[in-house]
Amino acid sequence: MEPATGANNNKDQIVDVRSVVESVSADDSSDAPLYKVESLCMRCGENGTTSFLFTVIPNFRKILLSAFECPHCNERNNEVQFAGELQPKGCTYRLEVPSGDPKMLNRQVVKSEFATIKIPELEFEIPPESQRGTLSTVEGVLLRTADELQALQEERKRVDPQTAEAIDQFLLKLRACATGDSSFTFVLDDPSGNSFIENLFAPSPDPSLSIKSYERTPEQQSVLGYVVDSSQTGHAHDIAATNPIGPDQEQRIPHGSIGAAAGHRAIAQSNTEEISEALFRYSAPEEVMTFPSTCGTCTAKCETRMFVTNIPYFQQVIVMASTCDACGYRNSELKPGGRIPDKGKKITLCVKNVKDLSRDVIKSDTAGVKIPELELELGSGTLGGLVTTVEGLITKLCESLERVHGFSFGDSHDENKKSKWLNFTASLNKLLSLEEPFTLILDDALANSFIAPVTDDMKDDHQLLFEEYERSWEQNEELGLNDIDTSSADAAYITQEMEAAEKTQV
Repeated sequence: MEPATGANNNKDQIVDVRSVVESVSADDSSDAPLYKVESLCMRCGENGTTSFLFTVIPNFRKILLSAFECPHCNERNNEVQFAGELQPKGCTYRLEVPSGDPKMLNRQVVKSEFATIKIPELEFEIPPESQRGTLSTVEGVLLRTADELQALQEERKRVDPQTAEAIDQFLLKLRACATGDSSFTFVLDDPSGNSFIENLFAPSPDPSLSIKSYERTPEQQSVLGYVVDSSQTGHAHDIAATNPIGPDQEQRIPHGSIGAAAGHRAIAQSNTEEISEALFRYSAPEEVMTFPSTCGTCTAKCETRMFVTNIPYFQQVIVMASTCDACGYRNSELKPGGRIPDKGKKITLCVKNVKDLSRDVIKSDTAGVKIPELELELGSGTLGGLVTTVEGLITKLCESLERVHGFSFGDSHDENKKSKWLNFTASLNKLLSLEEPFTLILDDALANSFIAPVTDDMKDDHQLLFEEYERSWEQNEELGLNDIDTSSADAAYITQEMEAAEKTQV
């Protein structure tokens, strides 16, 4: 690393650790200097120098790079630490690497200290504890692993020749993958959500790269440092059961229904019993339940509010919102109610005027978003579950892309990619100004998403199209539907129906 120059020369010196922490914790990191701290070399016992640099990884997020170098024994190492928070969900990146394509091996890879790397074809796995956070490429990860395995081969040959020979055979296969002579699958699984594989086609989908988000298990939450205590959870559940209307356990507060204003307008237009009955489905049940929970950011006690409602022309949904007074964290989430639909649903909206931007949108956490005019496609799980408007959804997309892409601000940015991102961001902002009409598509395999019509009858809204389709085997597998076995329950229902029919005949 080269020292910072110009205005930052006064900071490029040996400083204490406290000043480094204060610097990297600052909000303005666009011109972060290079810091150096004197530290002990664990190899020779002399003092070396650790350099810190706060930077942005292209198409990712902010990180803290640290590099140690000892001038006495030439010991060198580097580490990546994440300056931001843990992500709400874990992530799994799956990259299909064909043989003879060096560009695939040059993809940037960020591996956090919680991530696991797998190569299924070789039955090979790098557990989190074997390598700390690293910034490298696909080729670099494989070559580093091969070098570490090769380091103790001479000793293994003296102690266990058979194991050493097996490792030699494995190293041949691993190096063949690292040089592009063999095709393989590179899987990066990180429960913290802070690992990353570069998308060469961003912001468009990458045909060789798939990304999946998942909910963390209690064991993974514990590894990440979250407070997971099943006994306390059970105790709180018992208290809520014995005192459901206590001041600290649960309270019910009347609330207005979602879309009440639209309902009032419809009633004003026509007071027939049929329309009124349909609109009243919006407001049942009229209660909000509040119960204690734990903040996912600071683990302090907070409140979560939940209510169940029916959306006209849609289905029953559960809306949950959490706020933390300690750290200010806020989160809202939408959960589908009722059974799993037999088919998926694709919703297509042609946005032409300001009224279309004000349409209510329910996006579940299984829905993908597409805007064909921009060749933009977001996979299922992106942005999570949202209750918003068309304008709010586009704004969320802009904020999400600005937060993660980083090409315009990173120190390793490419001018062509920077220009591409700036043009794409400008095109995305044009959607909100309605300079040109555009098409918004929500594709939900569980049919739990919805865009509200602007007419009383959905058939009269010619800009909105709902299409149902049969889910593929891969979609059912991803949703866990292929493993569901309801044969015993079906047999029980049939038996009950037969017994009821016999009693009726008697």
